[in-house]
Amino acid sequence: MTTLSNDNGPLKAAIIGSGNIGTDLMIKILRHGRHVAMGALVGIDPQSDGLARAQRLGVATTAGGIDGLLALPGFSDIRIAFDATSAGAHRRHNEVLQAHGLKVIDLTPAAIGPYVIPAINLDAELDAPNINMVTCGGQATIPMVKAVSNVAKVHYAEIVASISSRSAGPGTRANIDEFTETTSKAIEVLGGATRGKAIIILNPAEPPLMMRDTVFTLSDPADRDAIEASVNEMAARVQRYVPGYRLKQRVQFDVFDERNPLNVPGLGWMTGLKTSIFLEVEGAAHYLPAYAGNLDIMTSAALACAERIAETRLAPLAV
Repeated sequence: MTTLSNDNGPLKAAIIGSGNIGTDLMIKILRHGRHVAMGALVGIDPQSDGLARAQRLGVATTAGGIDGLLALPGFSDIRIAFDATSAGAHRRHNEVLQAHGLKVIDLTPAAIGPYVIPAINLDAELDAPNINMVTCGGQATIPMVKAVSNVAKVHYAEIVASISSRSAGPGTRANIDEFTETTSKAIEVLGGATRGKAIIILNPAEPPLMMRDTVFTLSDPADRDAIEASVNEMAARVQRYVPGYRLKQRVQFDVFDERNPLNVPGLGWMTGLKTSIFLEVEGAAHYLPAYAGNLDIMTSAALACAERIAETRLAPLAV
């Protein structure tokens, strides 16, 4: 166990989870944090690479889990806690952290607090005690669903997130069911679709493939140029905090009419405009290589949330 610093300045943050996501987030904060600073990295494996790296970088550490965090000298300096463990563990973590008045940013699919995607609804949820970052697939694809629903009513949206199996650590693998459930629900809540469906693919290909995401929506008929413009504008919003986020090709459209209806799972035969959007997410390679865009989009989104929260604490939003 090492100790916390009591320096004044940016809001101190603790990261619970010393795996791929937690370690990458730590490095992002150390390199790019403006209003947020590292307070501690918390794990349960004393031999984890994340804890060893944190110690070399001068970050306070504990391998005692949430209880070890509470016991760290200077714990009272912590104002924000990121949870990068598992949906099951987060339930207890949140109870403990809330009892100590910490702002919680949940990078698991537990979905205790409201879903937050910075490009869609960050400012609306700044005061929530716990905000949920949905999933990596959700962060990448739901902005695109929202972009379509900003133009036309979306009846069905389906997303397919394909990531390298090398970038999926134990936490990701333990949360596959929660991934599909949380992402599907968030497609409806944030994306505006009547029905949402999520699929994740862990690709074992060598060399590892970059994160790819496909978004399909079926909406009311609408102006295609308006949809494409909305998609491009939303992609630019995401790129502000995830520079490696990009469209792989132009938006594709297909029309389904009474002579050629589409059988939508759970909704039956439907007509309308099918929009297909193809994405790629290149990681910043702060911890894992650039193919791990799934890691990068989660940690980048979480840091964007923390920076905005800290910024508004230092300078409240103008009315």
